[in-house]
Amino acid sequence: MAYQRRRQHYYQRFRLVIPVLSAVTAALLFLFALLSFLAPSPVETDRMLRRRQHTLINFEANEAIENATFRVPSNGGKLGRDIWTSTNSEHFYGCSNSSNKFQKAQVVTHPNRYLLIATSGGLNQQRTGITDAVVAARILNATLVVPKLDQRSFWKDSSNFSEIFDVDWFIAYLSKDVKIIKQLPSKGRKPLSAYNMRVPRKCNERCYITRILPVLLKKHAVQLSKFDYRLANRLDTEYQKLRCRVNYHALRFTNPILAMGEKLVQRMRMRSKHYIALHLRFEPDMLAFSGCDYGGGEKEQKELGAIRRRWKTLHRSNPDRARRQGRCPLTPEEVGLMLRALGYGSDVHIYVASGEVYGGERTLAPLKALFPNYHSKETIATKEELESFSSFSSRMAALDFIVCDESDVFVTNNNGNMAKMLAGRRRYFGHKPTIRPNAKKLYRLFLNRSNMTWEVFASSVRNFQRGFMGEPKEVRPGRGGFHENPSTCICEDSTAKGGKNSGPRKQGKHNTTKRNASNDEPDVDNESEWPDMDDDDDDQNDLAEKGTFNETMSDYDALNFDEPELEAMISD
Repeated sequence: MAYQRRRQHYYQRFRLVIPVLSAVTAALLFLFALLSFLAPSPVETDRMLRRRQHTLINFEANEAIENATFRVPSNGGKLGRDIWTSTNSEHFYGCSNSSNKFQKAQVVTHPNRYLLIATSGGLNQQRTGITDAVVAARILNATLVVPKLDQRSFWKDSSNFSEIFDVDWFIAYLSKDVKIIKQLPSKGRKPLSAYNMRVPRKCNERCYITRILPVLLKKHAVQLSKFDYRLANRLDTEYQKLRCRVNYHALRFTNPILAMGEKLVQRMRMRSKHYIALHLRFEPDMLAFSGCDYGGGEKEQKELGAIRRRWKTLHRSNPDRARRQGRCPLTPEEVGLMLRALGYGSDVHIYVASGEVYGGERTLAPLKALFPNYHSKETIATKEELESFSSFSSRMAALDFIVCDESDVFVTNNNGNMAKMLAGRRRYFGHKPTIRPNAKKLYRLFLNRSNMTWEVFASSVRNFQRGFMGEPKEVRPGRGGFHENPSTCICEDSTAKGGKNSGPRKQGKHNTTKRNASNDEPDVDNESEWPDMDDDDDDQNDLAEKGTFNETMSDYDALNFDEPELEAMISD
């Protein structure tokens, strides 16, 4: 009885569970049917799988392109030319001797006419002032007193003329051109006092005769203060050649500076037969002045902005526009990439003339990776050897000047006074290669280099640098500053004149340099600098590349500096 009751109980409970199981089974069947309906067909599944694999391959390929396509080679490649010399440079030479018509100083110098000048700026800016002072004295038929060097500028160098330059050589070499004395003579028991005045910038011969001579006749001794770029770019040929005699022959460094400079050159030669000298100019003050962005983000903007605020007249310009106009110095990495594209391999030795580099070793690391043989005067000379120079900025700059001048290739990263003085000097003494980055064109390459192969990049660099390598006839006579392009003082031999192609690119009609500069040279003194170009206008560089002209403009000539310290700091 009990057994039947339990059996009936279990049967009733089972009857209650059956509907639940049926409902769950039906729900599962419905869900399975729904999934079967929504799921792609086997053909579609295979198509999706292939699409996913293709996307993955494309991603990996793009990543490989970014990492591998722009792979910088360690060697410079084969360019079919000598990267250490300029084309046809052997046919050009410096010629600065005066003609028979240029009377001797003893004949033309008037008694009781004494000209003194006070130079301005750093070593190379002062060098331009000294050179022009000799010519100014000759124009005025006056006796020149050995120039005073600037001891109160940003550079804070207490050196006088005789501690930088060989003063006795200077006086003796120019004795036939201008009478030079070391100090003003006495008038009775009292030394003669000089009347202080300032001459306008780019003053020509007539300007000196009308403005300075009347005062000189009355006062007998005149001192021209802040004497930098106070002589016109365009002068009579005889005066231009006198400029060259002063700059390239009479201005010789003192024996201690020459000896140390030659020692540095010898040490570079011991390391390699050829070497490049690079004037980097990537100091914080320089970058702050440029107003450009260098990829350092908010930290960089804050640091460089703080430097700019030290100068009341210095305001931040449009960084993108400045870069499009080619007014931003290349970064050390960009300089290295440009040199590799021009054919200089990783085995090349580089001497870097530079102050404190913004960002320090982090900024220099890419350049050193491209060119491990990286040197400076501090790395190839001992602290003891540099001790007598290190406290004097002009003497340290003189050492860099010597090593850069003697280099096989000189590379400048700005267009300040040192760059211009060395460019002119290297043209005069055999057109040694002098590379100036065509920054206006190169910036687009650097901006887009991840989207091109190295071969395309290198070919474009070589194309854009035509006309910026310091080769003969690269710059038309009279273009640019005379100290940078002393065309009146450069002659070519008969082989070059007779040849159909005596230069790499003949830009404009080239007149022989023996003709009168006052007739041949265009008046660049009245030319406007830094035209207000449209953002995308490349006409100036297009003209240069087509062979019309290639004028080097200073980054600073057009700026009206109200703060002399800022000008001295930036322009040298």
